[in-house]
Amino acid sequence: MEIEERLEKLISLRGPRAANALRDDAREVSERLGLTAEFKVLDGLIGAMLGTHPAKVLGSRQALARAHGLPYDPQRIELFEKIAAQLRGQSFSDIPEPALRGAPRDMFAFVESYFSNYIEGTTFTVEEAQDIVFNGRIIPNRSEDSHDIKGTFDAALRDPFYSQPPATADDFLTWLQQANAMVMLARKNRSPGQWKVEANQAGSTIFVLPELVPETLRKAWSMMPLLEHPIQRALFAMFVVSETHPFTDGNGRTSRLLMNAFLSQHKQCRIIIPTAFREDYLLSLKAMSHQGDATAYMRAMGIGQAWAGELNYDVDVPGMNQQLDDCNAKQEDTRAFRLLSPKTLKPIGVEPARN
Repeated sequence: MEIEERLEKLISLRGPRAANALRDDAREVSERLGLTAEFKVLDGLIGAMLGTHPAKVLGSRQALARAHGLPYDPQRIELFEKIAAQLRGQSFSDIPEPALRGAPRDMFAFVESYFSNYIEGTTFTVEEAQDIVFNGRIIPNRSEDSHDIKGTFDAALRDPFYSQPPATADDFLTWLQQANAMVMLARKNRSPGQWKVEANQAGSTIFVLPELVPETLRKAWSMMPLLEHPIQRALFAMFVVSETHPFTDGNGRTSRLLMNAFLSQHKQCRIIIPTAFREDYLLSLKAMSHQGDATAYMRAMGIGQAWAGELNYDVDVPGMNQQLDDCNAKQEDTRAFRLLSPKTLKPIGVEPARN
């Protein structure tokens, strides 16, 4: 089993050519040392994992998955199981969606798309974003950025991406590709809607390798039935996509759209992460990636949902902009400014209720 796991890691990181090179070296050494029987075993394992020998000689799940053309990331699956268990053990409050239709629904999608793009570095003033979303204006020299925010707005506003999350593993993969294609439509050089072909990372976090993406997502989806409350499913789905990072670009925006679709499906308030809370959000994702601890994540997303639920969406854009200014939502200096409750203008903080 240990040899198979090491071979699987070698093939994942360096490809079949590295496994074949190892086999060639082992053949030469085995002839000199009289270890032909041992080489025959290794040859059979490598051949089975590369699909040229029968797979019946394999014993580990990862090796068998590789042999059948369905390789996945076992460490990520273990992490997802751990996060799912923490979410399952936590109860959450029901916060009704505050803007179900008409102009308030448009305003909610506007605020959501504005901040979801700001998190990723696609920054505009609220007035510029208003021109893009509601007036169809493309900001000079920023065509791709303009389309990013408009694509996110359209996806957050209308089905299937507004309130129709995937129902099966196949739907899951298709939904993600279609949502990413919509958000990243203008960035043809980033292959919108296509699985990544090169490894990607953020800081010290190396995401799931390209060839492991589809089956890793499928295996993660099989855990969804264990999660009953809409926000449990929403938070799990968002983390799976964020941690897998299946696309070249637009992974964060795609993952947050998926999260919110699960919430809107049950008329629960969608989650918005304002700029003033960006650092808390990103640190909570890092804590899950590196420590497998969802505590900060559950708290951060609870705050994002509670904050979004307190805004008044039955206003025009200047009125919304005033609310955002009043509660420090657009502030980038988190040492000097804290996110405030839109209702009380006091620091906002919530803890998910425990069972």
